[in-house]
Amino acid sequence: MSRFKAWRRSLIPKLAPLVYFLVRQIGRTLKLEVKGWEPYKNSDRPMIFSSWHGRSFIGSILFRNRGYWVLVSNSRDGEMQHRIFSRLGYRTIRGSTGREGVRAALEAIRVLKTGANIALTPDGPRGPSQIVQEGILMMAMKSGALIVPMGTSAKRRWIINSWDRYMIPKPFSEAVIIFGDPISVPPGATKEEQEVIRLRLQDSLNAMELEAERLMGHA
Repeated sequence: MSRFKAWRRSLIPKLAPLVYFLVRQIGRTLKLEVKGWEPYKNSDRPMIFSSWHGRSFIGSILFRNRGYWVLVSNSRDGEMQHRIFSRLGYRTIRGSTGREGVRAALEAIRVLKTGANIALTPDGPRGPSQIVQEGILMMAMKSGALIVPMGTSAKRRWIINSWDRYMIPKPFSEAVIIFGDPISVPPGATKEEQEVIRLRLQDSLNAMELEAERLMGHA
């Protein structure tokens, strides 16, 4: 490991508490409106709550301290996310879209079969942005969980110049999170059927985000 990489890794234990503090402080000040969560809030059926990677901030605030699971990669950034999400009251499954992807998906299926819920960004952690990857469909099909698409927006926000154009609400901003209709993947669905469902989920996520943007006054 180079000195630079070692230095960056050594910063994680110091930066994670600071980022957590900033997330919590922003979350406390948001004027958050939640639409459509009641049918899912206390459901006995396992759920995969799904939003685009660039819009995960508000959901992370709403779902905190509920024992939900999240998938984070084994990368250095994933270690940072693991520490932050753990402080927010989540449980984490470590894995990526690379070699650990299958293992992480199998662990997610096992967790869902226990009745737990997972919050997942189906275009993460590396993109391409707003393209649903196949892993979420396999998780739903093998576990019987419902996929619940979400859209979020904030009236005043920062948009980071990253691959996913990550949105961070500004303190005291109005914000909204919308839950769409649930999507199921039947056991034994063919590749063709899965592709139809994948596109349906992708369209639903885009529709939820567009509606959230409209409610917050954005074009």
